Amino acid sequence: MMEPMKLYVIHENPDWYAPLAAAFDSAALPHEQWLLGDAVIDLDREPPEGVFWSRMSASSHTRGHPFAKDQARGVLAWLEAHGRRVVNGRRVLDLEVSKVEQLSALRAAGFDVPRSISVAGSRELGAAARGLPVPFIAKHNQGGKGLGVRLFHSHREFDDYLEGADYEPPVDGITLLQEYLQAAEPQVTRVEVVGGEYVYAINADTAAGGFQLCPADACAVLEPGREAPSLFTLRDGFDHPIVGRYLDFAAARGIEIAGFEFIETVDGRLVTYDINTTTNYNAKIEAKAPRPALPAVAAFFGRLLA
Repeated sequence: MMEPMKLYVIHENPDWYAPLAAAFDSAALPHEQWLLGDAVIDLDREPPEGVFWSRMSASSHTRGHPFAKDQARGVLAWLEAHGRRVVNGRRVLDLEVSKVEQLSALRAAGFDVPRSISVAGSRELGAAARGLPVPFIAKHNQGGKGLGVRLFHSHREFDDYLEGADYEPPVDGITLLQEYLQAAEPQVTRVEVVGGEYVYAINADTAAGGFQLCPADACAVLEPGREAPSLFTLRDGFDHPIVGRYLDFAAARGIEIAGFEFIETVDGRLVTYDINTTTNYNAKIEAKAPRPALPAVAAFFGRLLA
């Protein structure tokens, strides 16, 4: 007898998998993790039949998997060469691991994005930063969870950082320098899309959380005996034309599951600054949402497997 069709989830961080597994089990969806970083793939063999979901994260190098992203590129190319159904495939992975590619694609599609300068290496960083007014932000091209993001109030402060012990070189050698966007309220919004449909929007509290805003429960830092305060709230009734534009952009780029993040500024701009194609879902948000994302993800893959 033939083995039943299965969902294969390609990633490197099992700490993020439990909520997904619970949703798949609840929907009686056969699933298996493919953990990359130290995996062996026989390229002369055909991949198994099934549906494959790439959840490779831009921050995988921070968890001791420095080669997982490069291996994922090869695995996705292998799967696509054999005609397998891949969700968030090779082209989408390129967006996930490069903020330069994200911003270029968003700008080309007509979205308002932050003024940005891409700098390879560190030698020209100080001079390039002087092309931006202060304050400004520096971030890694490959980051995730806001890692490596810093706000500088002067060019001298940035010079001191580059020369000091706290300097964090980006894993791919590329730093982004960006205009600082002053938000009308201390929050950013993430719009979640699944299978070509909008599910909900959440607000993230930047006053409490700074730049490191990962909604997954596995990201929460808990003090002994205390529950970490939630930084995230459901944005009830969010109905804005930007949602339709995100859905059109996702369809054109082959992005099937993702979160789009934007800031509403004091001068009335709505600025899109990030696309997270390995979006994680917060349990408290899921419990409150009229249409939770995890069952929508399971239903989407159920349709593909059927």
